[in-house]
Amino acid sequence: MIRRPRAALLAATFLSFPIALSPVLVAPAAAQWIVFDPRNYVENVLSAARAMEQINNQIQSLQNEAQMLINQARNLASLPHSSLQQLQQSVQRTQQLLNQAQNIAFDVQRIDQMFQQQYGNVSMSMTEQQLVADALARWQNTVGSLQDAMRVQAGVVGNIDTNRAEMATLVGQSQGATGALQATQAGNQLLALQSQQLSDLIALISANGRAGALSEAERAAAAEQGREQRRRFLTPGSGYQPGNAQMFNNGN
Repeated sequence: MIRRPRAALLAATFLSFPIALSPVLVAPAAAQWIVFDPRNYVENVLSAARAMEQINNQIQSLQNEAQMLINQARNLASLPHSSLQQLQQSVQRTQQLLNQAQNIAFDVQRIDQMFQQQYGNVSMSMTEQQLVADALARWQNTVGSLQDAMRVQAGVVGNIDTNRAEMATLVGQSQGATGALQATQAGNQLLALQSQQLSDLIALISANGRAGALSEAERAAAAEQGREQRRRFLTPGSGYQPGNAQMFNNGN
């Protein structure tokens, strides 16, 4: 690349030549005279130098634009890994365990119906057999809820290994990201992984809370049933009523 200072130095060198004081006439073999003008030659050299500098500037600008396009392409490159399927499978496994709740499901209408039937006030008209049957049903609900809670606990613990492997993969993808988009997508998937873990935690708390609530409801219903049975036991009966009795057959 010819810079302007070098071009100016070259021009000054040509102007300092002694031949620059007067035109040089060259007599070729064809007897034609060629006039050499040093000043015009220097101007041509400076013009060429300026044109070369402009070309170099344009080349540098094109190189900068090409590098900018390369950086944009890196920033727009998508992350080659997706953890969506793994996270959805973990959520589905936990949801299936919650949907398999025994006797009393996680449904508001079903809960209201079962509590009205089995955990409401004990009717005075209920027979002893009905009281025993309701107590047995409440006990089965409590035992079933405890089993459901333990199954959810086992499912959540089973998701830990999957989440650990997925977290390691996402962290590696984030650290090896080539652009802003890949780093952002890796961060978003890590947030999705945290959301899945929070959903497991909510499911576990819900299952444990359901088991505890049914246990307390069973105790309350048993206390109410005990009061009703004690009332029936302490209520005085009709007592002895006199009547006629035939002890012997008068015909014999």
